[in-house]
Amino acid sequence: MKKILITGITGLLGSYLAKGLAGKASISGTRRTGSRASLLGNLENEISWYEGDITDVEMLADACEGQDLVVHAAGLVSFQDSQKEALLKTNAYGTACLVDAMLSHGTGKLVFISSVAALGRQENQLSISEEQKWINSELNTPYAISKHLAELEVWRGAQEGLEVMVFNPSVLLGKISDERSSSQIYRYVLDGNRYYPKGNINYIDIRDAVQAMLQLMESGPWNERYIISKESLPYRDFFTEMAGVFDKKPPALPLSNWLAGWVVRWSRIHNLFSPNKLPISRQSILAAQTRVGYDSSKMRAKTGIVGRPLKETFEWAHSEEQPT
Repeated sequence: MKKILITGITGLLGSYLAKGLAGKASISGTRRTGSRASLLGNLENEISWYEGDITDVEMLADACEGQDLVVHAAGLVSFQDSQKEALLKTNAYGTACLVDAMLSHGTGKLVFISSVAALGRQENQLSISEEQKWINSELNTPYAISKHLAELEVWRGAQEGLEVMVFNPSVLLGKISDERSSSQIYRYVLDGNRYYPKGNINYIDIRDAVQAMLQLMESGPWNERYIISKESLPYRDFFTEMAGVFDKKPPALPLSNWLAGWVVRWSRIHNLFSPNKLPISRQSILAAQTRVGYDSSKMRAKTGIVGRPLKETFEWAHSEEQPT
């Protein structure tokens, strides 16, 4: 049976990928000391564990030894300017450490879970594909920069002999009960917020994302990148659909550029004095005001997956049904 190591296996996407691979591979996982593994359910007991930070070179060396494939899903997600150094350390340097460990042990295949943010954004850009070339822009968040630099480490590994596959997912819609990462977007409607950004959201049901990733990992081709997304939809329509399913009032007022600037300034003051930091930055607000779409036609052509209807995703997200 194939041996697969998943970094970040206790996170949202890592746990769903592990469930998708259960029974098809012998799974190992890395986790930080004390991290919860609740998203894995009973699968937690079937995983061979390696504990340590993603920059722990000795731990990574032990974890990579004898593996046929590494899925690198570990990473830090933050849009706070104060987290720049932490983002670079975890996402960029951590990926470099993993690539070096794989090269030293002859572990040949690496799947890197990146982000559409790593493709970069430019002003007035409406569509982005896998062919996008990174350009420095004020729309690129510290998170985007850290994931872009991490990708450079992955492609360095490819030049030195690794077979790599890079996935650039958009917003992953899991269950409300997951309470991780992008699942927090549901709180916006559940908490009764009145304003919606004027831009578009790019998203995909996490079950469709995992299915697409597993198909591509099985069929290839390798040394390619794939945008993993369903569609680009105005936030107003996205939140209205969500509110209908959740039986809540949808946000009804557009977020003006003036008000967006005020929100950023207020959040900075709030974060100076409150332990409960708001995940807001100037770049993230600007990005939410743009109507860019990510072209996932390459994924669809290779897998045949177009993604389930948004209403169906929201109904599943809101239900008591446990993820499988």
